[in-house]
Amino acid sequence: MTDDDSGRPTALSGLGYPKSNMNDRSSTRRRYLAGVGAAVAAGLAGCNGLTGDSGTATPTETDTPDGDPPGQIGSGRDGRDAPGGTPVAELPDLSGELNVYSGRGEALVGPLFGFLEDTYPDFTITPRYDGSTDLVNRILTEGDNAAADVFYAVNAGALGALAAEGRTQTLADEVREPVPEAYQDSDGRWIGTSGRARTVPYNTEQFSESDVPDDIFAFPEEARFEGQMGWTPTYGSFQAFVTAMRILNGSEETRGWLEGMQAANVQQYGDEFAIAQAIADGEIGAGFANHYYTLRVLDARPNAPIDLAFTEGDAGAIFNVAGGAVVDTASDESLASNFIRHLLSAEAQEYFATTTFEYPMIPGVEPVQPGSIDLPTIDELNPPTDIDLSQLADLGPTLELMREAGLNV
Repeated sequence: MTDDDSGRPTALSGLGYPKSNMNDRSSTRRRYLAGVGAAVAAGLAGCNGLTGDSGTATPTETDTPDGDPPGQIGSGRDGRDAPGGTPVAELPDLSGELNVYSGRGEALVGPLFGFLEDTYPDFTITPRYDGSTDLVNRILTEGDNAAADVFYAVNAGALGALAAEGRTQTLADEVREPVPEAYQDSDGRWIGTSGRARTVPYNTEQFSESDVPDDIFAFPEEARFEGQMGWTPTYGSFQAFVTAMRILNGSEETRGWLEGMQAANVQQYGDEFAIAQAIADGEIGAGFANHYYTLRVLDARPNAPIDLAFTEGDAGAIFNVAGGAVVDTASDESLASNFIRHLLSAEAQEYFATTTFEYPMIPGVEPVQPGSIDLPTIDELNPPTDIDLSQLADLGPTLELMREAGLNV
């Protein structure tokens, strides 16, 4: 099934009630939210390659190398409490037309957009879906005639690139307040709406957690990982990780790591969901990938022999965000800003947690932990502290370095 809006109203009908029924919403919200995931799964399963017992899925978001395919969409989340944060009922109404340049694929966020349109009958979203980098280039090319009101990107690098060109507006304090400072631009030019942690997924039948180094630079030297590691050099998330390594450790050390991994016979895959599947199948023993791919595998296959390990304080532990910015050509700055506030609502954050397995950005919405996994909270992660996520926009030198190291990117 192609990525379209055919299942949109049904898929997200549970995320909220029309504003005319706001008085009813508060009393029934807890009962509803326990079933959000099931409603979403029912509307999206046919569009996302769910295949029953096999647990395999075909990724459908195609904005690589800038983005990540949704892969395995989550199923129902029985027993989840109603999330914290600000519900849609307490946010300003949305009214009018909004042009959203979205680097997140339609299969991933189209249902959420549809929910907002259903909630606000006088509100219409006109999305333009493309790779995040392509959309940055489009806005820059269109100049003052850009049609974009909101730029919704899959990573902080793309947001930082647009902000660096002076093409974003400063967000109001009420938009920024719910999100930790580490996951928004220090000058208020963009804000994270959901997050993903870099991890080392590993096969539990081949390795134990103690076998996995907590130093990213130890992997090329570990004989036990010879021929057992997987990576995705052409993938946007991996390139952002290498960019972080280059910024933190310099070009020479990063080149040495890239060459060392190749000498250790690292296996190449097309995307990180494929890496997680290969690890669960015992094809390889470990790899480098965002956290949610392992969660998606475990959601479909709770007994799969796969778990997550984390490095500490280095590029291997980078925490990146998808997020939004108000473009300087926005025809209604207030509407654009309030739309981003809705991406941080309790309902939207629960949607990200239960359907894409991302880290929510607001306190009170817990990440999903399928299978036997014990996923750390954001506060328990140990990402590097001496890097600004906006710096991940500096991709050109990274690609040049990767090519110098012999990679075809």
